[in-house]
Amino acid sequence: MDYRAQIGIRFITRRKGSLIAASLAVAIAILVVQVNSVIFQGLYNAIVRDQINYRYGHVYITRNEDYITKSDFMLINWLERIPWVQAAAPRLDSVAQINSTVNGQLIHDYNVQVTGIDPNYDERASTLYQTVGSGQYVSFRNSIVLGAMVDRDLGYPQVGDSVKLKFIDQFGNNVLRRFTIVGITQTAGSQGVDSGVIIDIDTLREILNRPHETGSILVRLNDPTKADDVKQLFLSAFPSNDDKFKAQTIEESAETTLSGFRSGIALINLVGYFGMMSSAFAVVTIQMMQVSSKTRDIGVMRAIGAKRKDVLLVFIFQGMVIGAIGAGLGTVMGVGYTEYAKETHMTFQGSLALEVQYNWMGIIQTDIMAFILAIIASIYPAFKATKLEPVEAMRFA
Repeated sequence: MDYRAQIGIRFITRRKGSLIAASLAVAIAILVVQVNSVIFQGLYNAIVRDQINYRYGHVYITRNEDYITKSDFMLINWLERIPWVQAAAPRLDSVAQINSTVNGQLIHDYNVQVTGIDPNYDERASTLYQTVGSGQYVSFRNSIVLGAMVDRDLGYPQVGDSVKLKFIDQFGNNVLRRFTIVGITQTAGSQGVDSGVIIDIDTLREILNRPHETGSILVRLNDPTKADDVKQLFLSAFPSNDDKFKAQTIEESAETTLSGFRSGIALINLVGYFGMMSSAFAVVTIQMMQVSSKTRDIGVMRAIGAKRKDVLLVFIFQGMVIGAIGAGLGTVMGVGYTEYAKETHMTFQGSLALEVQYNWMGIIQTDIMAFILAIIASIYPAFKATKLEPVEAMRFA
């Protein structure tokens, strides 16, 4: 080992309190960045997860104009022949006015989102059925599942009660239909259909007078990395000049929801990195203390022939030691927190469970940045140490 490195390490390790304080400052800065990443990136991943599971699948197929007129049975069979496709399911959306009678009082709710699903396909392509906390999923033609917020707005009718829905069909006619409540959803984070209702797709087609039409098809993959490939395969098999199909990956179909959240994550990460820079001031302070306490030693070094650059390197090596220890400790603390969040499926006050993933590239980049900052923070104290003249420095006891 270079003698300057040995001297630098000896200087810093003799003052263990200073070494621990500086290293902890670096480690805590890394931990803050990692905690921000776990929470906000985990929340982003959770939103993507639930959008895939409840609304869009990995690939979301619609028609650029109006409804899909090709047989959903034919389209789903074609899609499920692709090796990467696990399942596909049709959906049809509409809006309706809904009312219920609770304790003799008629209660209305307006502009309620209605999702029509095919129970035979939907439970394979979506986990929307798992959001039913009370009762069961749609099981017969005139059954309905209420979202938790709709149930609240209607005065909390129970499973087994009936509600009436009023639709406007494609010809502008009012259509009134009675449904029996079979389930009530409750979704953490409200990424499901808590503000809407779910009914059988064939019932909705009949009401809207669209007997063979589908609003969308969500496709679930066993290999999510193949979403673009499945999208391109579908569009090449059903060119846009025929049915004007539109196929989107989850990033495209949920772009409105995700774009704002990505900006928020970038801002939070920026704040975290500014916080990391504050740890550099702790390193500067401690290194300045080292210069003050080692003034006589610096004078001895200069007297026996050490050059200014040698003194400079001694304190740079100290910064490297602080950076290395701080980065190592910060990584251990950050990975420990990540593991805890992952294993406990961390939530905040009943919100959706975070989808935590190890971002090793991000961890390494943070460690490198902290290490470099510790070295940079040592430059000014090191430069100040080189300004000491041998005779003057050796006067200090």
